[in-house]
Amino acid sequence: MGTVVERVEVIRGNWRTRHSALHLAVAVAKTCLHHDSRNADEVDLLINAGIYRDHNLAEPALAALIQEDIGANTEVPHGHGHGTFSFDVANGACGVLTALQIIDGFLRSRTINCALVVASDADPGHGRSEGFPFSPAGAAMLCDWRDDDLGLSRVHWMNMPDDGENFRATVGLHDSHNVLRFSASTDRDEHFASAGAEVVRRCLHEANLTMSDIDIIVAAPPRAGYRAALARRLAVPVERIVVAHDERMHTAALPWALYDVSDQLPPGSRILLVATGAGITAGAALYRTTQPRSRT
Repeated sequence: MGTVVERVEVIRGNWRTRHSALHLAVAVAKTCLHHDSRNADEVDLLINAGIYRDHNLAEPALAALIQEDIGANTEVPHGHGHGTFSFDVANGACGVLTALQIIDGFLRSRTINCALVVASDADPGHGRSEGFPFSPAGAAMLCDWRDDDLGLSRVHWMNMPDDGENFRATVGLHDSHNVLRFSASTDRDEHFASAGAEVVRRCLHEANLTMSDIDIIVAAPPRAGYRAALARRLAVPVERIVVAHDERMHTAALPWALYDVSDQLPPGSRILLVATGAGITAGAALYRTTQPRSRT
């Protein structure tokens, strides 16, 4: 029994949306629901895992704005009426995996029937960031529950505290508005890969599996250096690790990589999901594929 991803959709920013994480999230969420023939009101839980957003907005939760713009039960439910619970999670490149873990708990308890994960990042623009390093991109994942042995396994986590030395993003006041600044070490990919490989080993050990039992590894972040370092530490060919094709993607990177392989694997295939981000935080989980939905 487990949470299954029924559909994944992705979107790239264009000249209209390159400075709006909200517009990216709303567009890809609507596309995901439309292609799965779902009404927005069917979404019981909406989680936004994006980090970098319009005007460096901190409040309200972007998930609430996304919920309103896609029209998911925007009225206050009365009596036994149906509502949509929405909130943000902030865990960087690991955010989507965190959201899937949360969704799995809700679905497992039968509290909900349908959940939507949305992740998007965009340069806040208008002098509100310095050297913004990420591409404008978004992704949405529609999830529900299966009673067979397919879907998501337990998510494993580990932390290797580095006091932000490998990657740090801060917002500070400059010329009467908040400015986003970044710093990163030159060897962060090696440190990230070390944490990623360790959590993978723990995940496989609990499942009594080896790397030879895994059909494909879907990883984030998508940087070439991280991918190569992770392959070396796991002793697998780098081609077995799939990442988003744009190494400047951030929170949408994991679902984007999953999107690229979702229609290439037969049902029952084992995917190893692994994400590593600032902190250092690393997460890993096994996912057994279902029959892929046709793409529109």
